Amino acid sequence: MKIRLVPGIGLAAIGLTIVAGTSMAQTPLLPPNAKPGECYTRVWVPPQYTTSNENITIKQSSKEFTVVPAKYEMVDEKILIKEASVKYVNVPAEYETITEKVMVKPARKEMKVVPAKYEKKTERVLDTPEHTIWKTGNGPIERLSESTGEIMCLVTVPAKYKDVETRKVVTAARVEEATIPAEYTNVSRQKIKTPATTKKIEIPAKYKTVRVRKMVTPPQVKETAIPAKTKEVTKRTLVSDGKMDWRTILCETNTSAGVVTKIQRALSKAGYNPGAIDGVMGGGTRVALREFQKAKGLAVGGLTMETMRALGVNI
Repeated sequence: MKIRLVPGIGLAAIGLTIVAGTSMAQTPLLPPNAKPGECYTRVWVPPQYTTSNENITIKQSSKEFTVVPAKYEMVDEKILIKEASVKYVNVPAEYETITEKVMVKPARKEMKVVPAKYEKKTERVLDTPEHTIWKTGNGPIERLSESTGEIMCLVTVPAKYKDVETRKVVTAARVEEATIPAEYTNVSRQKIKTPATTKKIEIPAKYKTVRVRKMVTPPQVKETAIPAKTKEVTKRTLVSDGKMDWRTILCETNTSAGVVTKIQRALSKAGYNPGAIDGVMGGGTRVALREFQKAKGLAVGGLTMETMRALGVNI
């Protein structure tokens, strides 16, 4: 089977190997559900849109406010300038010195690991099972440039074996335990003999008469509703995103000069100039083919079977 990959990226470049029994749908860089004898390429499928008319709000409804200022007058008022408080006079505590025995390091256990002992043994095991890989094949005739992609062929690679050295436990690892006693030291510290006390003194609050500006009438707000403004616009909605996707294509295995001639005539009939009707996929034919695909919303980048059907050409 021949597979055309992403432009400029081959299986060898990414280190990909297809193991026997692995389905192509499990390999994201290869086309899913591929059939023997067919050729594939990844092409750009343009996004699809729908259009509709819709009324949109160009200016939302709002409210307009008019503020009527508050009214004030001057009055005499007694205000607090210093709050009442309490003052405390400290009577310090009396201390005495005592000596205590304090543990500075607790009793603990230390573990010593005795490592295991092993013996060596050699064993022959399967290194790489029999599998298949992809190798580069011939390019398709519709290739637009050397960076379009490459053709891949599936090849079987035989299994490989190797000698492996293993170790067997002769004596298991073990842990030995040792107990270390606690350590102590004498510490001198001060202990309260007579606790500290306080003497409470109350300080009264202070007031002052001042002339202040007092509100007589609070401010008022007048509210006016302003309706919303709308406008009819044409809305373009995305139905499906543009993407790179696999498509079946024509290559050296399933085309001929006669098929190319049919394609050139179909392009010319559709109003796209392919150049000379000579059965050769030249530059003019490729340009006309890409213009036709873009105009019809088809996948662009190769001579896909969808393009063949759109042109009305059978092989």
